[in-house]
Amino acid sequence: MKTVSIVIPAYNEEDTIRTCLLAALAQTVPAHEIIVVNNMSTDATVDIVRELQAANPDAPLVLIEQSAAQGITPTRNAGFDAATGDVIGRIDSDSAIEPNWVEEVAKSYADDSVAATTGPVLYYDMPFRRFGLIADDTLRRAMFKLTDDYQFLFGTNMAIRRDVWEAVRDETCMDEENLMHEDLDLAVHVNDAGYTISYVPTMVAGMSARRMDDSPTDFAAYAKRIETTYNHHGVRSRALMIPRWAYLAIYPLVKGMRWGVRAANAVR
Repeated sequence: MKTVSIVIPAYNEEDTIRTCLLAALAQTVPAHEIIVVNNMSTDATVDIVRELQAANPDAPLVLIEQSAAQGITPTRNAGFDAATGDVIGRIDSDSAIEPNWVEEVAKSYADDSVAATTGPVLYYDMPFRRFGLIADDTLRRAMFKLTDDYQFLFGTNMAIRRDVWEAVRDETCMDEENLMHEDLDLAVHVNDAGYTISYVPTMVAGMSARRMDDSPTDFAAYAKRIETTYNHHGVRSRALMIPRWAYLAIYPLVKGMRWGVRAANAVR
């Protein structure tokens, strides 16, 4: 079975990093290493990571610094470059992977034709979480069928073979203007290099729906990054815009649900 490193970019994530790391540590098959890449945090993120290192001295929990530039792309790259596992898993600092995540990721790479994988997410801070997982999985399966020329990667829940990363690393875009989605950019380069991206429904990661708290203008700009990323690479396909349309369609529903939960909690 291939070894799996987990890379977690982090910038001012004191509210979520503990939960994220505890989930990464509590796996049915231990990760080869868990690499937190601190990107110039000014809150207690680093203190929490060091506290967990002290509490779990035998765990392969590693903290590295990326202070050359602010941003998710250079931070991700620093973590991927530092990883030594056969497969590099990538989650966000507000992710909470399921206990069998590492095991399922490792299983998915038993076939050497698989270069990269992505899976569904469970929104842990929303009501009807398991129903939401079914809906998310259904949507992502449909997107994979409709976008077969350029399969996507979802940064909150993805993995890539280390040798594939090394093959495409220098082709990926640094996106200094911060206009693109770095996970989609990576997916484009993986596809263009002739590698296969697979959807693995059993590699489930929990994530926060906090993005839905953005204003409509900010959320629309976030969704537009999908189109911007593909346009940057000269990729034209109406099917590839499905994720953008899906995000915009569910935004008012999820935002309303989050408002309702807060209102109910306030009443209590």
